[in-house]
Amino acid sequence: MSEAKKISVVIPTLQEEKIIDGILSQFTTDLKKGHNIELVISDGGSTDRTLEIARKYADVVVENKNRVKQNISIGRNTGARASSGEILVFINGDTLISDIDFFFTHIRKVIELSAVKGITAPVYIYPDIETFADKFFHNFLNIYFYFLNVIGLGMGRGECHVVKRAMFDQVGGYDERVAAGEDFDFFRRVRWYGKIKFDWKLRVFESPRRYRKSGYIKIILLWLLNAITVLLFKKSIVDEWKPVR
Repeated sequence: MSEAKKISVVIPTLQEEKIIDGILSQFTTDLKKGHNIELVISDGGSTDRTLEIARKYADVVVENKNRVKQNISIGRNTGARASSGEILVFINGDTLISDIDFFFTHIRKVIELSAVKGITAPVYIYPDIETFADKFFHNFLNIYFYFLNVIGLGMGRGECHVVKRAMFDQVGGYDERVAAGEDFDFFRRVRWYGKIKFDWKLRVFESPRRYRKSGYIKIILLWLLNAITVLLFKKSIVDEWKPVR
């Protein structure tokens, strides 16, 4: 029996020393071996302990040694170029995966379906610190993004993008001119070639740090404005999606 196709998990990072150990430790040696996973860290120029921690877990660590300013599109593309897997999984530096063994078993099956060109998942806040507002807004957002895929627009939040490398290369990866809304732009282009599956069997969790700092209304309005400008002008309304640490 031939070996299962390699999966490259690409994680862009920047100044993530507070959280990255917990994120990377979910990719145990047994998990990586069992699912033929390559863990790739694409760092944007961290000056804290992010790289030190990343080297404990990652198979590939890409450093921005010149510390040239990067957006997340550049970080993801750089990580993808350094990876060797036939299936690419992009998550963020604060993303935890629910039932991670099932996650990789399931996406491997789904991405091989001829009509499916990309997979994404509903996103929630870490369960141990989730509030009522978190539940309300994330349930709303998940249904909204699911609906965008139903009508054929194509959408997947950057916390979880799954594509074959061939498809990634075909659409040219993430648009490095887009500093925010790059996730929408990427899956919109993937959608030209087939179906984006918003898979309710999967679930990932993110930190609430940005919502705690700026509030849901401001963040959602920024998302909406960025999506509109990306769709109409192929440019985000903000030049930088500033990290919250």
